[in-house]
Amino acid sequence: MKSIETDLPGCVVFEPRVFADERGYFFESFNRDRLAESGLQPHFVQGNVSSSTRGVLRGLHYQWPNPQGKYVSVIEGEVWDVAVDIRRGSPTFGRWTAVILSAENKRHFWIPEGFAHGFVALSERAVFTYLCTAVYDPAADANIRWDDPQLAIDWPVTEPSLSPKDERAPLLADVPQERLPTYQP
Repeated sequence: MKSIETDLPGCVVFEPRVFADERGYFFESFNRDRLAESGLQPHFVQGNVSSSTRGVLRGLHYQWPNPQGKYVSVIEGEVWDVAVDIRRGSPTFGRWTAVILSAENKRHFWIPEGFAHGFVALSERAVFTYLCTAVYDPAADANIRWDDPQLAIDWPVTEPSLSPKDERAPLLADVPQERLPTYQP
């Protein structure tokens, strides 16, 4: 498994070795030792799957307290996936990075605790998988507006389909400081 650093420290793309022939293919989607070689030792406690149609945007979501690290991938279709550093005191606070995840490229994306996460479906249908380091905690559930001008995320859509929760999300500047993760160097 090849690791690819992004321009946002801590966010890493993993590209598996794919063994394919006329019958299909095989690849490792997760290998604890390969992630450890990149300095990561997540302990996953929950797995999730979502399905979205073209133009559905989910995010930007995070949990605080009880943050979740997420190891995400796509098993059908294609998404544009985004991570945003929202850790108070971080030298990269408010910066974002994005990666295309698809069934074709079979890439996985590690989003550390303390980052907001979102994606938009680019294909007719996208099936998205998450491995999380903390269980979902409704009391800690939070989000930030997808089109926050302070973040200036260059989404590949202008009028996405949003959930009511995401339509009402606050701007990052309007989130109380105690509702944001703290940077731990």
